Amino acid sequence: MTINYIHEPTDLQCGQAVLAMLLNTTPENICKYLDNERETTLKEMKQVLNEYGIEILPERKQALTKADLPECALLSLETPRCWHWSLYADGVFYDPEHGVLSDFPLCNRKYFWEIIFDSR
Repeated sequence: MTINYIHEPTDLQCGQAVLAMLLNTTPENICKYLDNERETTLKEMKQVLNEYGIEILPERKQALTKADLPECALLSLETPRCWHWSLYADGVFYDPEHGVLSDFPLCNRKYFWEIIFDSR
C-alpha cells in the first residue's frame, strides 16, 4: 500500500488529511465532500471510507505499543493538546500534524480501528 503524506491544512483538519491520504486526494476535496472544514467525527470518517469502498472494522481497540497495531489503522490519539486523528500503515505513522514517524507521536491514550484493503 502506498501512502503519500499530507500535512493538515489547519489545526482542525487532521481527519480530512487522514482521509485524503487514504483516498489519494486532497484535504480540500474531503472538506467539500463532507461540507465540513472543522473537526471530523468518527461517524464522518467511517462514512467516507465506506462510501469509497474501504472497509473499516467497527470495533475500537486500544494500542499500548506499535506492536498492537494491524497492517493499516485509523488512529485516535489523546495528544497533550487535543484528540487527534492519525494514520498507521505498513509500519509507518503518517501523522497530519507531526509528519512521517517510526512510532506514535506523543500521546496518552491510543485507540484504533483496523482498515482492510482487499485489492491494494
